[in-house]
Amino acid sequence: MHTNDSLRATQQLLIGSGALLIFAAGIAGFGFLFFLLGEIRIWPFPVIEYQFPGSVKAWRMTHLEGIVGGLMQWILAGLLPLLPFATKTVRYMAISIIAVGWMFTIASSFDALFADSRGLAIGGPLTNSIAFFLFYIGIVMVMGILLAIGYRCLFARR
Repeated sequence: MHTNDSLRATQQLLIGSGALLIFAAGIAGFGFLFFLLGEIRIWPFPVIEYQFPGSVKAWRMTHLEGIVGGLMQWILAGLLPLLPFATKTVRYMAISIIAVGWMFTIASSFDALFADSRGLAIGGPLTNSIAFFLFYIGIVMVMGILLAIGYRCLFARR
């Protein structure tokens, strides 16, 4: 069903994006640390007195979104050979999961960086509406992909 080269290229795309998402989560982790410290402190550089905006909950979520998204992309890379879809469909799903990982990570960072920007409902500041649409589009995409995978793996081949 899949050619080895195209499948391998899609797997590498997922692995590379997953690595960058986890790297972005590490950067967010520094933001979380600086938020908790109430200053920017990186040895051996001078301390910068600055309180990052946000809350513990917002920074934790921002940090974890990248980690979870990156790990999910790595898991999907390993599962690709088992998915009963055409090569083009598998690539489309992989690109969609990459987009979702980045959408969720970016949207969750809005809550940490901008006031009233959790993205739970439309309205409020522009940053909240952007976060809402990023989450909304990502949720619709991932739910559709999960439904397709579940159906095809459990019922379509029986």
